[in-house]
Amino acid sequence: MSLPERHVRVRHRLARRGRARILLPIMAGVVAVALVAPTGATSATGAGEEPVASGGGTVQSFWLHMNSTPVSDEVLATEARRRAYVVLNAWEGALIPKLKAANPAVQVFVYKDLSSTRSYACRDGVDDAQLPTGVGYCQAEKDHPEWFLLDPDGRRFEYSGYSGHWQMDVGNTAYQDAWAANVIESSTASGFDGVFMDNALFPCDAYHEGVCPAKYPTDAAIQDAYRSMLANTRDDFVSAGLKTVANLSNARLHAGAWDAYTEHLDGGFDEWWLTFDDTNLLSEYPEGWSRQVAQIASNEARGKITWVQPHHTEGADRPYRYALASYLLAAGERAAISSIDQTDGYGDASPWRAEYDWDLGTPSGPYKSVGTNLFVREFSCGTAVVNANRTDSRSVTVPLDGGHVNERGTSVSEVSLAGTSGAVLRKPC
Repeated sequence: MSLPERHVRVRHRLARRGRARILLPIMAGVVAVALVAPTGATSATGAGEEPVASGGGTVQSFWLHMNSTPVSDEVLATEARRRAYVVLNAWEGALIPKLKAANPAVQVFVYKDLSSTRSYACRDGVDDAQLPTGVGYCQAEKDHPEWFLLDPDGRRFEYSGYSGHWQMDVGNTAYQDAWAANVIESSTASGFDGVFMDNALFPCDAYHEGVCPAKYPTDAAIQDAYRSMLANTRDDFVSAGLKTVANLSNARLHAGAWDAYTEHLDGGFDEWWLTFDDTNLLSEYPEGWSRQVAQIASNEARGKITWVQPHHTEGADRPYRYALASYLLAAGERAAISSIDQTDGYGDASPWRAEYDWDLGTPSGPYKSVGTNLFVREFSCGTAVVNANRTDSRSVTVPLDGGHVNERGTSVSEVSLAGTSGAVLRKPC
C-alpha cells in the first residue's frame, strides 16, 4: 500500500533483544513555521523580527544503530568522524568510548520508548537489566498495574499484530516519574549524552486503529498526556545533563503539535520526511512540504536539534536531491539528515553522499520564494533550489546568481526542475 495513504503502520521487534520499536503513521502534522512562509505557513519569528541566518552551508548527518547488528571498530571510528549524532540501544554502552575516541564531539543517544513496556524483556519474573523502555513489564505488572492503558472495555492495549508491546499511561505522573528516573539512572551510568524518546504519539488510536483509550478518547486528550509527560520530566533530564530528542513522526497532520512537544525537548525527529519512497514525494499543500521544512526552521530559531529521514533507495537521484536541497533551505547549526533505503534499516549506517562533504559557505539569509512553490537559498559558495509543486507538474527554469557548477561538474547559469525536485550547486568563492 502507498505509505502516505496509510495512517497507522507498525513494525515488529527486529531482533530478540533489538530495539523492538513501532513505525508510526507516515503522515505527520506540525505548526507551519518557516524562515520564509510558503502557502499554509507562518513565520517562526515574532512580528517585525528578521530571522538570523547562521550555519547551514554544510550537511550534518546521524546514524540510528538500533537493530543491534554487529559493527566493527573500523566502522565505528569512520561513522563517529562523519556523524554529528549516533543512537544506540541501552545494552550497547560499550560502544560509546570507541565512538568518542574517534570523535569526542559526536553526541551519542540511547533508544528508549515513551509509550510502551515490553513483556518479551521480562524473563522468569525479572526484567532485563538494560531495557528498550523506561519501565519494565515485570515491575509494572507486579507493582503498578494501573500504569497500563486500557480500552473502553477495560482491556490492556497490546499493539495489534505485535505481541509483547503494551501501551502505558503517559499521563500518569507516577509513571512519568518512574520512567524518567529509570532512564536517567541507566543512561548516565553508561555515559550517554542524551535520550532518543521513541513514540511521542499524536492520534489516540495509534497502533489500535479505531479504538482510543477510555482515559484519552480524543487526539487532543492523548496529546495533552504526552505534553504533560514531556513537561513534567524536562527538568529532570536537564539536571542530569541529558539531551532529549523525540520521534515526532506525523506531527505535520496536527497543527501546532511539533512546537508544542519540542517546547519540552532538545529536539525532534521526523522518521518520514518529504520522500516516502523513490516516487512518492511530498509536494506543497497545507499539510505538505512547508510543514516539514518548517520543523527544521522552527527548531533552528529556538536552538533545538532536528533529525530528518527521507526514504528512498540509494540510487534514486530525484528523491535524494529533493530532500537534500529542502534540508539545506532551512538547516542551521543543529539540523541533521540521513536518508534510508529500507524501512527499519537501522543497522548499518546510511550511505555517505559526496554532497555531504561540500561546503556552501555562509547563507546570505533565509530561503526565499521565487515563484509558485519555488524556493531558493543562496550561500557564499553555492545555492539550493527546490520546486515543491506536484510531481506531475511542468518543469520550471530558475536563473542563478552568477555561474555555478552542478553535481556532475558542469557549469550552469540556470537550473530546470520538475515538480518535487531540487538541486544543490556550487560556485567559486
